[in-house]
Amino acid sequence: MSQLTDISKINRHSFKAFINIIKQSISGTEYDYTNGSLPRAILLLSIPMVLEMVMESVFAIVDIYFVSRLGPEAVATVGLTESLINIIYALGVGFSIATTALISRRIGEKNHEKAAISAVQAIITGIVVSVLIAVPGIIFSKDLLKLMGASAAIYNEMHMYTAIMLGSNITIILLFIINAVFRSSGYPAISMRVLWIANLLNLVLDPILIFGLGPIPALGLEGAAIATTIGRGLAIIYQVYLLANGKQRLRILRRHLLINWQIILSVFRLSTGAVTQHLVSTLSWIGLVRIIAEFGSEVIAGYTIAIRVIIFVILPSLGISNAAATLVGQNLGAKQPFRAERSVWLAGKLNMLLLGVIGILFIVLPETILGLFLSETSVISSGSTGLQIISFGFVMYGLGMVLVESINGAGDTATPVKINILCFWIIEIPLAYMLAIYFGMQEKGVYYSIIIAESLMTLMALAIFKRGKWKLKQV
Repeated sequence: MSQLTDISKINRHSFKAFINIIKQSISGTEYDYTNGSLPRAILLLSIPMVLEMVMESVFAIVDIYFVSRLGPEAVATVGLTESLINIIYALGVGFSIATTALISRRIGEKNHEKAAISAVQAIITGIVVSVLIAVPGIIFSKDLLKLMGASAAIYNEMHMYTAIMLGSNITIILLFIINAVFRSSGYPAISMRVLWIANLLNLVLDPILIFGLGPIPALGLEGAAIATTIGRGLAIIYQVYLLANGKQRLRILRRHLLINWQIILSVFRLSTGAVTQHLVSTLSWIGLVRIIAEFGSEVIAGYTIAIRVIIFVILPSLGISNAAATLVGQNLGAKQPFRAERSVWLAGKLNMLLLGVIGILFIVLPETILGLFLSETSVISSGSTGLQIISFGFVMYGLGMVLVESINGAGDTATPVKINILCFWIIEIPLAYMLAIYFGMQEKGVYYSIIIAESLMTLMALAIFKRGKWKLKQV
């Protein structure tokens, strides 16, 4: 009896300790991630990052829920545009990886002054690149949709959605970069709040601008793009305010607002590899959409819904991966490579467990899940096939995400490029075409090629990570 009482006390103590960690992580308690309990450090970093990505996931699902009420063409337009926007996401992710590698290393070295200067240079770089994308994106939106295989109804009547999304890409890139500044300096709770603000604003504005309310006219699909842009734009204003007036260890002052070409070159050098690797994977997704487009708008719509649902679980997993990358950067800066390596294995196990459980649900209940967002039977059937097949690779992908992001966090952004080129261009795209078109498997062939490519990526990243050369990378 006394043993049961002791076990009960231990369980209560553990539960209270876990709740306390959750409270600290959400409130943004300052913590030295180069010392102390490593599991505690992972939880303090990953909990707000996961919650941040959960909100992004909710946005992706709810956004497509409202758009789906406008019909299959509207959903297909979002899917095709999303494939183009993924290039901008690749740029944003690439710049955020470079920002994380630089700032986490400086924070680990306790050089907060240089961390602030690096943050300014990353922001300047993002602004310049976003302007270079916005102008041609607006002008050639219709041609881009046509190139993607859209029907005449889509590129003639719905191209303004694409124009607005491409034209406002600065809100995407700056959100990525500035949130990376907060995360890599040890304040993931701020990044969480920023993204929650952006997405909550969008969720409120979405139905109002799409369907109209009172004197506000119904803008249809264009309203969805405007709502997203307003939400992200206001969040960026909040970010800038916190950087200039916040109480965190990294604060940007007037003396930091100067161009430092040496650091900008470092940002470009690191981000070139990071952007390239994500462009490689993103362009492969565009290639997959182009193959799927051969089978009609309903199949594209099903694919779009399935991918949005998958994003719902992939984004929280990316939060765990980002936590591992931050720990790697800070601990390498503090000259603790063994601690950096341990953090990766712990984060990898956590991510595999998370995606494994959710993957089982997707495999067992694909039509039930998609039925929450759609009513068209044919679209649900097509999307369920994709959701079910891709979910078989979730466990492998869970580990692969952590390994790749950790290598990036160490400042080695070139190695993942080689992995991605081999897996996604040399293997995935040709394999998808052969299975879908040549062997007549249609969209199923595309989905099987995704599992094969992602699993191979994980195995290659695992082999490279075990060699340990990433520990010697200088940033």
